[in-house]
Amino acid sequence: MLNIFVDADACPVKKEVYRVASRYHLEVTLVANSWMRTPDERWIQLEVVGNESDAADQWIVEHVQSEDIVVTADILLASHCVKKGAKVMGPTGKLFTEDNMGTAVATRNLLAELRGAGEITGGPPPLNKRDRSRFLQKLDDVIQSVRRKSS
Repeated sequence: MLNIFVDADACPVKKEVYRVASRYHLEVTLVANSWMRTPDERWIQLEVVGNESDAADQWIVEHVQSEDIVVTADILLASHCVKKGAKVMGPTGKLFTEDNMGTAVATRNLLAELRGAGEITGGPPPLNKRDRSRFLQKLDDVIQSVRRKSS
């Protein structure tokens, strides 16, 4: 059964995931380093992993299966999940694929070097309504695509 895994600690689109998953009757697994409040629904599960570096990422990689959906802004986690056949998308609706993962990893590494040299400060801009709308549409598209493929 199709499952949506959410790299949940800093995910800004959890409510959007709940909304779409509810419509399609899908299971959602939030993976986080600490407890967080979640809606009281049987189809939403919170998996709290240790505080070790990348513990949430490792848990997701171990449990994700081909055609599951992963929501994350973490490029390296996205890369591992794409290799396992999962559909991976960022919180702005950007899809990560085998075709664009090399560029995404290279860009991530370059930006990390620039941050290390003090060239870049701050993080990504906050999500706006357009980003949230695009995310909702892309998540819907991905779910329909996976369902068509499995039929």
